[in-house]
Amino acid sequence: MKRNGMKRIVLLVLACLAFCQTFAQQADGKDYAIVNISVCNMRRTPDFDAEMVTQAQMGMVCRVLDFQTWYQIQSPDDYTGWTHPKALYRVTREEMQAWNRAEKVVVTALTGVVYSRPNLKSQTISDVVAGDRMRYLGKKGKFYAVALPDGREGYLLKTEGKPLEEWRRGLKNDVESILSTAKQLLGFPYLWAGTSVKGMDCSGFVRTVLLQHDMIIPRDASQQAVTGQRIEIAKDFSNLQPGDLVFFGRVADGRERVGHVAFYLGGKEFIHCLGLVERSSFDPAAPNYDAYNTGRMLFAARVLPYINKEKGLNTTDQNPYYQANFE
Repeated sequence: MKRNGMKRIVLLVLACLAFCQTFAQQADGKDYAIVNISVCNMRRTPDFDAEMVTQAQMGMVCRVLDFQTWYQIQSPDDYTGWTHPKALYRVTREEMQAWNRAEKVVVTALTGVVYSRPNLKSQTISDVVAGDRMRYLGKKGKFYAVALPDGREGYLLKTEGKPLEEWRRGLKNDVESILSTAKQLLGFPYLWAGTSVKGMDCSGFVRTVLLQHDMIIPRDASQQAVTGQRIEIAKDFSNLQPGDLVFFGRVADGRERVGHVAFYLGGKEFIHCLGLVERSSFDPAAPNYDAYNTGRMLFAARVLPYINKEKGLNTTDQNPYYQANFE
């Protein structure tokens, strides 16, 4: 047999094997996945070299859309991307519903560790970051007993998390508290497509802050820009309120092209992630004056009053992906 003919046969066999594997994955009824590591990278194509498009966090339920050695998933903000199988625990609809019904512990510290035993010297099971969720199994001294989505059990310090419903009851979602959370991230690094304390882009910073207040909003700045109430910014900024989102970019062919977003702090100051999380000012006389972003400021949006009142803006208890009847 000629060499080219053999090569075609090998390629055909490999293609058939890939098809059979994909069919088997689709036929097993496991159409959902739960993020099984602290932060899960979602990429444009199924390859480690591919561009990262967003992230998801431990405990989030995702829909499985496709399989090509990696999984294409859709996250609770309806964003899609490809994720390595090691980051996910695939489940059936019934298993997903059981996960959503189960009592949870939410990580409240910026970072933490799950240990194999209620002892800081014991083996680590996983790292965790703010916003991660695990099953709540009980208490053991200074620890919560928890289970990761794949069933691994361990212990999280009580100072690093809280049972979900207890956390919700004590959560303060006023503007001052949200901006205080934002300021806790000052100096944290920029990461393209990042949405966790391990690294954030500009819109990821907004999402990371709000997730710590149980809120989910659209992923990208351009998507966030069309939510809530649009505000044309007055020259003296007098019509802005702390907590408003300020959008930046350029106007081309008569269209606004949003490329950056920040929280307005008041007093002509804003907090954003560009290189790192920092406080900047629109005031030329201020020591932290940001001429670049002042020059490309477009408009603002008042988003917080519209949480749970507008599609795409919700707390997790109102988000479909967190519901036991999610399909």
